[in-house]
Amino acid sequence: MNKVGLREKNKKDKLLRIKEAAFSLFLSKGFDDTTTREIASLAGVGMGTVFVYAETKRDLLFLIVNDGLEACISESRATISPDYSLLHNLLIILRRHYRYFAENPVISRAALREMYFYQSGKQAERFNRTRHALRHLLIDLITEALDKGIIKSTEAPELIAQAVFAIYQVDLRIWLSEDDPDLDKGTDRLRRQIELVLKGLSPHASALELSA
Repeated sequence: MNKVGLREKNKKDKLLRIKEAAFSLFLSKGFDDTTTREIASLAGVGMGTVFVYAETKRDLLFLIVNDGLEACISESRATISPDYSLLHNLLIILRRHYRYFAENPVISRAALREMYFYQSGKQAERFNRTRHALRHLLIDLITEALDKGIIKSTEAPELIAQAVFAIYQVDLRIWLSEDDPDLDKGTDRLRRQIELVLKGLSPHASALELSA
């Protein structure tokens, strides 16, 4: 192996050790009680090496989580099908995310808390790309359904997708706060809420009046 190849191998090895150390400590001690220095020590690297990939402990958390979120997007894209209903495709995407977050609830709860206003940091851009990709998967499905006349609305597909995304974001946190989150029960409740959006409530005109 030449020097360039060896250097790249060493970089990948150090990155893997940092990820494994962060995962182990976040899982055993919790995100709040773990320090960046402890992660560097367990990984057997200097603080300078850690800072190549993460400016903060929050970055270290998303150094791990981003891998899982990117896998969710890739698998969702590969699994949805034009032969499936809109609801089926939406649930494929969102259930895959639920399943990921359920794998390690301790780390997932920390990630869901820390992702609020996560706009700066070495892993922030990568995280926001996955969030953008998720929202656009929803928008694309809803746009296609509107174009085919499968659903009808005077609202833009972006707004409809935002409603679905908001339900997912809130219910995911409620579900994950349970002591033992059950994937089937959680995604069934999510399904009923999305069905509510797709079916509408057929309101009487008086239900939509705004008081002066």
